Amino acid sequence: MRNPLSSLLALLMCVAALGAAEWRQLPLTKDGKIHPDWGFTGYGKFVVEDGAIRTDPDTKGLGLLVYKKEKLGNCQFRLVFKAKDARSNSGFYVRVADGILKQFDQPGAAFERDAAGKPTDASEEKVKASSEREEGPWYAVHQGYEVQIAGGSTGSIYSLANTAVDSKDAHGKWRTMVITLEGDRIDVELDGKQASSVDTSRKDLPPRNIYHAPKREPKRPEAGYIGLQTHDPGDIVWFKEISVRPLAGAKK
Repeated sequence: MRNPLSSLLALLMCVAALGAAEWRQLPLTKDGKIHPDWGFTGYGKFVVEDGAIRTDPDTKGLGLLVYKKEKLGNCQFRLVFKAKDARSNSGFYVRVADGILKQFDQPGAAFERDAAGKPTDASEEKVKASSEREEGPWYAVHQGYEVQIAGGSTGSIYSLANTAVDSKDAHGKWRTMVITLEGDRIDVELDGKQASSVDTSRKDLPPRNIYHAPKREPKRPEAGYIGLQTHDPGDIVWFKEISVRPLAGAKK
Protein backbone atom coordinates (compact mmCIF):
# COMPACT_ATOMS: atom_id res chain seq x y z
CA MET A 1 0.00 0.00 0.00
CA ARG A 2 1.33 3.43 -0.94
CA ASN A 3 2.36 5.72 1.93
CA PRO A 4 -0.25 8.57 2.18
CA LEU A 5 2.48 11.02 3.17
CA SER A 6 4.50 10.15 0.07
CA SER A 7 1.44 10.68 -2.10
CA LEU A 8 0.78 14.10 -0.53
CA LEU A 9 4.40 15.17 -1.01
CA ALA A 10 4.32 14.06 -4.64
CA LEU A 11 1.12 16.05 -5.19
CA LEU A 12 2.57 19.17 -3.59
CA MET A 13 5.71 18.88 -5.73
CA CYS A 14 3.60 18.53 -8.85
CA VAL A 15 1.51 21.59 -7.99
CA ALA A 16 4.65 23.61 -7.25
CA ALA A 17 6.20 22.57 -10.54
CA LEU A 18 3.09 23.53 -12.49
CA GLY A 19 2.93 26.90 -10.73
CA ALA A 20 6.59 27.80 -11.14
CA ALA A 21 7.31 30.43 -13.76
CA GLU A 22 9.74 29.60 -16.52
CA TRP A 23 13.12 31.30 -16.64
CA ARG A 24 13.46 33.84 -19.47
CA GLN A 25 17.03 34.28 -20.63
CA LEU A 26 18.05 37.85 -21.42
CA PRO A 27 20.05 38.30 -24.64
CA LEU A 28 23.74 38.98 -24.09
CA THR A 29 25.14 38.87 -27.62
CA LYS A 30 24.10 39.40 -31.23
CA ASP A 31 26.25 38.85 -34.31
CA GLY A 32 29.37 38.47 -32.19
CA LYS A 33 28.87 41.74 -30.33
CA ILE A 34 27.18 42.87 -27.10
CA HIS A 35 23.42 42.80 -27.71
CA PRO A 36 21.96 46.26 -28.48
CA ASP A 37 19.47 45.88 -25.61
CA TRP A 38 22.42 46.83 -23.39
CA GLY A 39 23.97 50.28 -22.98
CA PHE A 40 27.20 51.34 -21.26
CA THR A 41 28.31 54.14 -18.97
CA GLY A 42 31.69 54.86 -17.43
CA TYR A 43 35.05 53.34 -18.37
CA GLY A 44 36.13 50.01 -19.78
CA LYS A 45 33.75 47.80 -21.71
CA PHE A 46 32.38 44.28 -22.12
CA VAL A 47 33.52 41.99 -24.91
CA VAL A 48 32.20 38.74 -26.37
CA GLU A 49 34.34 35.66 -25.79
CA ASP A 50 33.53 31.98 -26.34
CA GLY A 51 29.77 32.52 -26.29
CA ALA A 52 29.88 34.56 -23.07
CA ILE A 53 30.53 38.20 -22.29
CA ARG A 54 33.38 39.33 -20.08
CA THR A 55 34.61 42.44 -18.37
CA ASP A 56 37.35 44.49 -20.02
CA PRO A 57 38.18 47.09 -17.35
CA ASP A 58 40.02 50.37 -17.81
CA THR A 59 42.56 52.15 -15.61
CA LYS A 60 40.21 55.17 -15.55
CA GLY A 61 37.66 53.48 -13.27
CA LEU A 62 34.25 51.88 -12.99
CA GLY A 63 31.98 51.00 -15.88
CA LEU A 64 28.45 49.64 -16.01
CA LEU A 65 26.67 47.62 -18.70
CA VAL A 66 22.94 48.37 -18.32
CA TYR A 67 20.04 46.27 -19.61
CA LYS A 68 18.10 49.22 -20.96
CA LYS A 69 15.20 47.43 -22.65
CA GLU A 70 13.00 47.03 -19.57
CA LYS A 71 12.66 47.56 -15.85
CA LEU A 72 12.24 44.51 -13.65
CA GLY A 73 10.49 44.39 -10.30
CA ASN A 74 9.59 41.61 -7.89
CA CYS A 75 11.34 38.66 -9.51
CA GLN A 76 14.27 36.27 -9.43
CA PHE A 77 17.48 36.56 -11.42
CA ARG A 78 19.79 33.68 -12.25
CA LEU A 79 23.42 34.49 -13.13
CA VAL A 80 25.95 31.98 -14.39
CA PHE A 81 29.42 33.53 -14.08
CA LYS A 82 33.11 32.75 -13.70
CA ALA A 83 35.89 34.83 -12.14
CA LYS A 84 39.39 34.60 -13.58
CA ASP A 85 41.09 34.64 -10.19
CA ALA A 86 40.48 35.28 -6.50
CA ARG A 87 40.86 39.07 -6.83
CA SER A 88 38.53 39.50 -9.83
CA ASN A 89 35.93 42.13 -8.96
CA SER A 90 32.58 42.78 -10.63
CA GLY A 91 28.97 43.11 -9.51
CA PHE A 92 25.33 42.71 -10.48
CA TYR A 93 23.16 45.78 -9.91
CA VAL A 94 19.42 45.64 -9.27
CA ARG A 95 16.64 48.18 -8.75
CA VAL A 96 18.53 50.99 -10.48
CA ALA A 97 16.38 54.11 -10.93
CA ASP A 98 15.37 55.62 -14.30
CA GLY A 99 18.12 58.23 -14.32
CA ILE A 100 20.70 55.62 -15.31
CA LEU A 101 19.50 55.94 -18.91
CA LYS A 102 20.75 59.55 -18.93
CA GLN A 103 24.26 58.51 -17.90
CA PHE A 104 25.42 56.78 -21.09
CA ASP A 105 27.19 59.92 -22.32
CA GLN A 106 28.35 61.05 -18.86
CA PRO A 107 31.11 58.73 -17.65
CA GLY A 108 32.08 60.85 -14.64
CA ALA A 109 35.57 61.66 -13.38
CA ALA A 110 38.45 59.32 -14.24
CA PHE A 111 41.32 58.00 -12.17
CA GLU A 112 44.89 58.87 -13.08
CA ARG A 113 47.40 56.31 -11.85
CA ASP A 114 51.03 56.31 -10.83
CA ALA A 115 53.68 53.91 -12.10
CA ALA A 116 52.49 51.25 -9.64
CA GLY A 117 48.90 51.52 -10.87
CA LYS A 118 47.61 53.29 -7.77
CA PRO A 119 45.18 56.20 -8.31
CA THR A 120 46.74 59.57 -7.61
CA ASP A 121 45.39 61.52 -4.64
CA ALA A 122 44.22 64.38 -6.88
CA SER A 123 42.27 62.12 -9.23
CA GLU A 124 40.74 60.19 -6.33
CA GLU A 125 39.37 63.43 -4.91
CA LYS A 126 37.78 64.14 -8.29
CA VAL A 127 36.26 60.65 -8.39
CA LYS A 128 34.90 61.08 -4.84
CA ALA A 129 33.15 64.27 -5.95
CA SER A 130 31.84 62.52 -9.05
CA SER A 131 30.47 59.76 -6.83
CA GLU A 132 28.64 62.26 -4.63
CA ARG A 133 27.16 63.87 -7.76
CA GLU A 134 26.04 60.38 -8.88
CA GLU A 135 27.64 60.64 -12.30
CA GLY A 136 27.98 57.78 -14.78
CA PRO A 137 28.17 54.36 -13.09
CA TRP A 138 28.10 56.09 -9.69
CA TYR A 139 24.43 56.77 -10.32
CA ALA A 140 23.77 53.03 -10.09
CA VAL A 141 25.89 52.74 -6.93
CA HIS A 142 23.68 55.25 -5.12
CA GLN A 143 20.37 54.66 -6.87
CA GLY A 144 20.45 50.86 -6.91
CA TYR A 145 21.96 47.89 -5.05
CA GLU A 146 25.02 45.80 -5.92
CA VAL A 147 25.32 42.06 -5.38
CA GLN A 148 29.06 41.47 -5.31
CA ILE A 149 31.25 39.16 -7.33
CA ALA A 150 34.58 39.70 -5.60
CA GLY A 151 36.53 36.79 -4.16
CA GLY A 152 35.49 36.09 -0.58
CA SER A 153 32.79 38.76 -0.79
CA THR A 154 30.95 37.03 -3.64
CA GLY A 155 27.26 36.87 -2.77
CA SER A 156 27.37 39.91 -0.47
CA ILE A 157 24.98 42.84 -0.90
CA TYR A 158 27.62 45.54 -1.04
CA SER A 159 28.11 47.32 2.31
CA LEU A 160 24.71 46.08 3.55
CA ALA A 161 24.97 42.31 4.11
CA ASN A 162 27.99 39.99 4.06
CA THR A 163 27.97 36.61 2.38
CA ALA A 164 27.78 33.40 4.39
CA VAL A 165 29.24 31.26 1.57
CA ASP A 166 32.95 30.44 1.51
CA SER A 167 34.24 31.20 -2.00
CA LYS A 168 37.86 30.26 -1.40
CA ASP A 169 39.31 28.47 -4.44
CA ALA A 170 36.04 28.99 -6.37
CA HIS A 171 37.61 31.15 -9.08
CA GLY A 172 38.03 29.63 -12.52
CA LYS A 173 34.76 27.69 -12.14
CA TRP A 174 31.29 28.45 -13.45
CA ARG A 175 29.02 29.39 -10.56
CA THR A 176 25.31 30.09 -10.24
CA MET A 177 23.77 32.92 -8.26
CA VAL A 178 20.03 33.44 -7.72
CA ILE A 179 18.87 36.85 -6.51
CA THR A 180 15.31 37.29 -5.27
CA LEU A 181 13.66 40.71 -5.10
CA GLU A 182 10.45 40.86 -3.09
CA GLY A 183 9.20 44.16 -1.73
CA ASP A 184 12.05 45.71 0.23
CA ARG A 185 13.91 42.41 0.55
CA ILE A 186 16.89 41.18 -1.42
CA ASP A 187 17.94 37.54 -0.97
CA VAL A 188 21.00 35.96 -2.55
CA GLU A 189 21.68 32.26 -3.08
CA LEU A 190 25.09 31.12 -4.33
CA ASP A 191 25.63 27.63 -5.70
CA GLY A 192 22.51 26.42 -3.93
CA LYS A 193 23.41 27.91 -0.53
CA GLN A 194 21.90 30.95 1.20
CA ALA A 195 24.51 33.70 0.92
CA SER A 196 22.98 36.97 2.14
CA SER A 197 19.76 38.89 2.63
CA VAL A 198 18.70 42.38 3.62
CA ASP A 199 15.52 44.29 4.28
CA THR A 200 16.38 47.66 2.76
CA SER A 201 13.59 49.40 4.68
CA ARG A 202 15.31 48.77 8.03
CA LYS A 203 16.26 51.84 10.03
CA ASP A 204 19.39 50.18 11.43
CA LEU A 205 21.28 49.45 8.22
CA PRO A 206 25.08 49.61 8.59
CA PRO A 207 26.27 53.23 8.27
CA ARG A 208 27.88 54.43 5.06
CA ASN A 209 31.57 54.98 5.82
CA ILE A 210 33.32 55.47 2.46
CA TYR A 211 32.57 57.29 -0.79
CA HIS A 212 32.19 54.16 -2.91
CA ALA A 213 29.58 52.65 -0.59
CA PRO A 214 25.96 53.32 -1.62
CA LYS A 215 24.02 56.17 -0.08
CA ARG A 216 21.29 54.90 2.21
CA GLU A 217 18.73 57.66 1.73
CA PRO A 218 17.37 57.36 -1.82
CA LYS A 219 14.39 55.02 -2.04
CA ARG A 220 15.14 52.60 -4.84
CA PRO A 221 12.28 51.76 -7.19
CA GLU A 222 10.58 48.39 -6.86
CA ALA A 223 10.89 47.98 -10.63
CA GLY A 224 14.27 49.17 -11.87
CA TYR A 225 17.12 48.47 -14.27
CA ILE A 226 19.88 45.90 -13.88
CA GLY A 227 23.57 46.20 -14.72
CA LEU A 228 26.95 44.47 -14.75
CA GLN A 229 30.04 46.23 -13.44
CA THR A 230 33.59 46.54 -14.70
CA HIS A 231 36.07 47.38 -11.95
CA ASP A 232 39.87 47.67 -11.84
CA PRO A 233 42.42 46.54 -14.46
CA GLY A 234 42.81 42.76 -14.34
CA ASP A 235 39.39 42.16 -12.77
CA ILE A 236 38.11 39.66 -15.34
CA VAL A 237 34.70 38.01 -14.94
CA TRP A 238 32.67 36.11 -17.54
CA PHE A 239 28.86 35.90 -17.72
CA LYS A 240 27.22 33.24 -19.86
CA GLU A 241 23.64 33.48 -18.60
CA ILE A 242 21.38 36.08 -17.05
CA SER A 243 17.81 34.89 -16.71
CA VAL A 244 14.72 36.28 -14.99
CA ARG A 245 11.39 34.95 -13.80
CA PRO A 246 8.56 36.67 -11.91
CA LEU A 247 7.57 35.73 -8.40
CA ALA A 248 4.25 33.98 -8.04
CA GLY A 249 1.48 36.60 -8.24
CA ALA A 250 3.92 39.48 -8.69
CA LYS A 251 3.85 42.16 -11.35
CA LYS A 252 6.88 42.52 -13.59
